[in-house]
Amino acid sequence: MADEPSADSRAAHERATEGAVADRRAKLDRLRAAGVEPFPHQYRGTIPIARVQAAHGELGAGAETEDSYRLAGRLAARRGHGRAAFLDLVDRSGRLQLHAREDVLGHESFARLSSLDLGDLIGVDGSAFRSRRGELSLRVEGWTLLAKSLRAPPEKFHGLEDTETRYRRRELDLIANVESRELFILRSRVVSAIRRWLDERGFLEVETPVLQPLYGGALARPFTTHHNALDRDLYLRIATELYLKRLIVGGLERVYELGKDFRNEGISHKHNPEFTMLEWYEAYADYGDEARQLEQLVAFVAEQVGYQGELDFSPPWRRLTLREAISDAAGVDVMAAREAPELVSAAAERGIDLDPSQTWPQLVDELLSKHVEPTLVQPTFVLDYPRELSPFAKDHRSEPGLVERFECFAAGMEFANAFSELNDPDEQRARFEDQRSLAAAGDVEAQPYDEDFVRALEHGMPPTGGIGVGIDRLVMILSSRTSIREVVLFPALRSDPGTSV
Repeated sequence: MADEPSADSRAAHERATEGAVADRRAKLDRLRAAGVEPFPHQYRGTIPIARVQAAHGELGAGAETEDSYRLAGRLAARRGHGRAAFLDLVDRSGRLQLHAREDVLGHESFARLSSLDLGDLIGVDGSAFRSRRGELSLRVEGWTLLAKSLRAPPEKFHGLEDTETRYRRRELDLIANVESRELFILRSRVVSAIRRWLDERGFLEVETPVLQPLYGGALARPFTTHHNALDRDLYLRIATELYLKRLIVGGLERVYELGKDFRNEGISHKHNPEFTMLEWYEAYADYGDEARQLEQLVAFVAEQVGYQGELDFSPPWRRLTLREAISDAAGVDVMAAREAPELVSAAAERGIDLDPSQTWPQLVDELLSKHVEPTLVQPTFVLDYPRELSPFAKDHRSEPGLVERFECFAAGMEFANAFSELNDPDEQRARFEDQRSLAAAGDVEAQPYDEDFVRALEHGMPPTGGIGVGIDRLVMILSSRTSIREVVLFPALRSDPGTSV
């Protein structure tokens, strides 16, 4: 992060900005006085710049066409040569040179176009040609001001490099940096591809409550709010799991939800308190089925977005058990040390310091997250977790004390979590009681008891496989980014001392 500017430099910058805004407002007043509407209601019939570029990629230097187009975008550069001007127009899809001439537009229109500021939004009509220097251009035959920009674009479109400003003022980042625009277009394509893949396999997209009377479905601390009309506390959901499984009970059989979850936890390069999750559940399946589904989905999405990184998403992916993973990375057999003091001692023998005040599941999770997770670069399934870490997973069919659960890792971080879902209501009730004991021992992320969910299970839930996929982290992996703040349009940040944000 860049050093915080001094009070004097901030004040000088604010004065310069105020002066520039005043100049632009004066231009706005002159435009209105001349009868120009600087903020019209619409401008129909535009096409993306990329379509013009695709249509004339083979056009030779100096060649003209009679192909006319209507474009709209933001002025990014301007170069004048007497009675001719060259301007760069930028939209979401690309950048194109405009060539404006006084003898085509007339003196008044040409002068007004030439006096526009960088950042102004305009619409243009014209024909495509290739300049003698070989640059594809549009010969301007008419133009319209679509929005007067009262603030200068950052860095005159040469790039916005201050990381804090890029995250806090994402609109400026998108204006200035083509890489940022491409990243968030890629994110949108990832989400679209996921929906298409699930829809084609008979999954129904559903919506469940974000405000919940009782949070659940994950081990996390919630955000709490108060509903005045009901006079009761509510929680922002930490997961969609329990509601989605109630829909499986109801007979929908294959459901998914793509939406926001909220967890009141620390912020890091891979944690944001508000994040996007995909969860899907399918009847008559188990965690092995979900592993195969995940491999196919991610490979499909990677192909759809043109992933060209170093990771190999071709199925099948590597598989190892949690016990093996921790033993290989840290030299500790967690299943041979089933009490917290034993595990702390076993780790100490390997030179690993663990917090003796933590519960046994918390210690196992720390060993996994700190010693295993960073080493898993290629896509890898870590399978078969201790029951204490997984209150909603079905007991392993052949390994006592374990459950049928996997987490999936790539690029050194976990991005998916799946179970053979627990569907025995009596066993689920006992698991909730175990979680109460963990909460009493100081685990603030323990799962609260949810009697409504247990009652739903008492109506009968078929064998079910379920999975959660972190969309933000998947986008990080597919875009080779190392910080979640890069892939979230407006990440959570500390307050800016110079603003109200």
